[in-house]
Amino acid sequence: MQKLKKLFYSVITLTFLFNVNLPVNSTEKEVRVYSGRHYNTDREVYKKFAEETGIKVRLIEAAGISLIERLKREGKNSQADLILLVDAARITNAAKAGLLQSVESASLENDVPFGLKDKRKEWYALTRRVRVMVANPKVVDVSKIRDYTDLADPSLKGKVCLRNRKSPYNQSLVANQIVNKGESTTKTWLNGMISNVSQPFFPGDISIIRAVSKKKCGVGIVNHYYVARMLAGVNGRRDALYAKRTLVITPNPAHVNISAGGVAKYATNKNEAIELLEYLASPNGSKGLAAPTFEHPLNEVNQNSIVKDFGEFIPDNVTVEDLGVNNSLALKLMKDSGWD
Repeated sequence: MQKLKKLFYSVITLTFLFNVNLPVNSTEKEVRVYSGRHYNTDREVYKKFAEETGIKVRLIEAAGISLIERLKREGKNSQADLILLVDAARITNAAKAGLLQSVESASLENDVPFGLKDKRKEWYALTRRVRVMVANPKVVDVSKIRDYTDLADPSLKGKVCLRNRKSPYNQSLVANQIVNKGESTTKTWLNGMISNVSQPFFPGDISIIRAVSKKKCGVGIVNHYYVARMLAGVNGRRDALYAKRTLVITPNPAHVNISAGGVAKYATNKNEAIELLEYLASPNGSKGLAAPTFEHPLNEVNQNSIVKDFGEFIPDNVTVEDLGVNNSLALKLMKDSGWD
């Protein structure tokens, strides 16, 4: 019964319709969004869009991989107009699967920086996420940890904890290292780092932060906003206390990932989908999505004091497209190294 419950909750989707006082001549306008983002604060951005444009937003939320499989099953019968996904691997895989279509938009080209958009104009980044390390100064010497590659140092034997191989965030990190340092060096790094892991691989970033705090391990790799959310008390007082015992270490330069959006291949409301995508990628729209979730907008850093305390970060020169191209090789190297 417990397994059945878990399965049910993993595939369930939620649908929302934002009703506003629409102009008489725009009552038929709507846009259907399939979103892999799972933040209640996103709905405030959709609400503002609906109020400003008169376009209804119908939202279906589910895990990114579930949305991709759903779109494949639905094919030409899909009701999706706009697809939002987290992580470079997810959005580039959606494009490879032929689930998106190219759009022409001067504002998207202007608002989304180079490296954070598709050359074929099928998807555009909306927010940025930094993959950082979180360490416990009582367990490891934090002065010796400056880069992801440092986690392969033999002195960290039994002190490294990692999220499992299925995490698209880790897949993109490894792809990033392949682009930056080559396949051979990445393979050596992976073998060394995995040999330092003594704990079972974790299902999520938050569980890693908790483990580091409790001294079950000394250092792990997580997305920066998970730590920020815990420190802010979003997950409750206990998690806030856990996070305070850890230190965030941001590599310089850092691997930066994204959440992104693209117009569905069979979008019925294509113009409305483009209009919403433009809105979300605009300076105000990107900030509206990123600020309350502790992510970074496209063209500035999150001004929340907690995130600012993590220090400045300099993105490396790896494009999101590079991450997608190297995803398959990254998965192979991870598997070969014993990263379960």
